[in-house]
Amino acid sequence: MAEKTTVVTPERFAAGFTYADYIAQIKVNRDKFEQYYESARLTDDDAAFFRRAKDAGATRMLILGEDWCPDVFRGMPVLIKIAEAAGMETRIFPRDENLDIMNEYLKDGEFMSIPVPVFYTESMDEIGHWHERPVSANEEMPKLTEQTQAEMPDADEQEFRRTVRERMQARYPDWQVETVREIRELLAEGLSL
Repeated sequence: MAEKTTVVTPERFAAGFTYADYIAQIKVNRDKFEQYYESARLTDDDAAFFRRAKDAGATRMLILGEDWCPDVFRGMPVLIKIAEAAGMETRIFPRDENLDIMNEYLKDGEFMSIPVPVFYTESMDEIGHWHERPVSANEEMPKLTEQTQAEMPDADEQEFRRTVRERMQARYPDWQVETVREIRELLAEGLSL
């Protein structure tokens, strides 16, 4: 099997932002990052699993994201909680300034969906990566939109979009839990845990 070539070298990884530095430089949604950092929860079992994953080799996490993206301000904080629980070294790269990295992790080979956490060993061998939001969120989002349309057929566009956004945001804590579950599955498979 041919080894995957990547633009993410140890030096490139080290040049990314820490979470604190990323938050310090973002232009929008700092309050949302803080809100979803506070709502992100790991069980004791989750925390123990992620420590085992680090011991098994998942020592580094790269995250591609942008501060304007709802999936990022919902998802990145839970990824940071995972990294903190495990003690993983984490670096964040703004997607739009790092398209060469993003191009390695296009969703379905086509979409620049974010956030994308990529897990590596100490020697920068990729263990696995994940995209954007959990499966349950992808299933629920169109249903929430359809439900809102059925309940508010005469709503103006602005009111409709605001209501859909509020309904989705009410689901964010559950989607964070699903993110943790899916990342556990990804690492369990990639590390044979």
